[in-house]
Amino acid sequence: MPRAKNRVASRAKRKKVLSANKGYFGKRKNCIRTAKDAFYKAGEYAYRDRRQNKRNFRRLWITRINAAARLNGLTYSELMCGLKEKGIDLNRKALAHMAVNEPDAFAEIVNSVK
Repeated sequence: MPRAKNRVASRAKRKKVLSANKGYFGKRKNCIRTAKDAFYKAGEYAYRDRRQNKRNFRRLWITRINAAARLNGLTYSELMCGLKEKGIDLNRKALAHMAVNEPDAFAEIVNSVK
């Protein structure tokens, strides 16, 4: 009697990998061994970059707030310290949005801190 190797499940697994690799270059899209390596590596990058994305946005917001604060005569650290002392509870994302899109409102906040 022949040994059952569960062809259906193993084929489905391969199909999942190959369909996820559509658009990859060369063997990475159609050769199962190479495709599997690329699939796992892509998953590692995705996992890592979901965390790095948060860090990168925070850096961007701080840069924008600092630039706008310096236009109004304060540094980033002075502004954040002043906001904390005054009890103004605005996060960096909101402050960066105001700095770029509503400079008058941002200037009002900076003046209240000075």
